[in-house]
Amino acid sequence: MEVVGFDPEVEGHLYKKASAALCSGVPGQVMCDLMVKGPQPGDVSYESHEAEKRAIFESLKRRAKIVEVGLNSIPGFSCQPAQGAMYVFPKVTMPEGAIKAAKEQNVAVDTMYAVSLLEHTGICVVPASGFGQEEGRYGFRTTFLPPETEMERAVGLFRKHHEEFCARYGEGATHERFGAANYGD
Repeated sequence: MEVVGFDPEVEGHLYKKASAALCSGVPGQVMCDLMVKGPQPGDVSYESHEAEKRAIFESLKRRAKIVEVGLNSIPGFSCQPAQGAMYVFPKVTMPEGAIKAAKEQNVAVDTMYAVSLLEHTGICVVPASGFGQEEGRYGFRTTFLPPETEMERAVGLFRKHHEEFCARYGEGATHERFGAANYGD
């Protein structure tokens, strides 16, 4: 919302009212409070709640490790361990042909890579160029929230895609505008 030409005090009240609309109502706040606090020791559901919480946390740690180790096993990938967030941010070495093709198309090379990955594997990532990277640093952000078996499968798809992408844009390769119509599976 933008307010122009109003008294500053009135403008302040209007913005406050608009901001209040972004907050949840009382029932939503109560439910959120219950979710965050959880059952207390001695409550009937305390032990099962703690066991479920531990199982989820341990599974997230395993999934993070699957992705980190799996991506690091792909030539041209470098992935640091996840530290507190539920995503990883691998650095990807791009073939010179891909960098050149991206420049010709006026698109960031990691955006071109991300679109190709989505079109050919169904995996959606966020290009690193959207995060203000150093010149020459390419990659993407991806999550490790899917189930463990899906994470293992995803690592295989990342590998297959990267190999095909590098073959397409590597030294001596010819390429056309990126996209499903031009990229061989």
